[in-house]
Amino acid sequence: MSPADLVLTRQGLRFAGRLWPCTVGRGNIRAAKREGDGTTPVGVHHITGMLYRPDRVPRPSHWAAPILPGDLWSDDPSAPDYNQFVRAPYRHSYENLRRADPMYDLVLLTDWNWPDAVPGLGSAIFLHPWRRPGYPTAGCIAFRRDHLLRIAQMIHPGTRLIVAPNLAR
Repeated sequence: MSPADLVLTRQGLRFAGRLWPCTVGRGNIRAAKREGDGTTPVGVHHITGMLYRPDRVPRPSHWAAPILPGDLWSDDPSAPDYNQFVRAPYRHSYENLRRADPMYDLVLLTDWNWPDAVPGLGSAIFLHPWRRPGYPTAGCIAFRRDHLLRIAQMIHPGTRLIVAPNLAR
């Protein structure tokens, strides 16, 4: 591990000499992640992209891409573009990236089951703003909005997110 890594602990996410409060999946942390189980997967994941709502959030980094109307994320294990960024119209199951609520105003994408997705292993493990403190996610890692913005400003593509096996329950 290095100081540049995002390291999930039982107390929060350790990064840049700080401990950042966060929440994980409602199914907790598991090594055997499956689509829809609500768990945050164990592993060494990499940040592969950053998306933001330009109408709500200032561009956090030069490599951040805007979320536009019609931007979606495929979560359908039977779709050929499962666990990929897709655009509307889209005939398979998906997550809408441009939401009415602020949950996806800033999204850090990980390489969980990406780019060559195995059907059923789970999709869309993001770092995003939380609904409220302590409220679990569907498997993502969520933060206070200003904390996530600060983290986003300090990372780069390829930054490692470490979710250790000893956290699994």
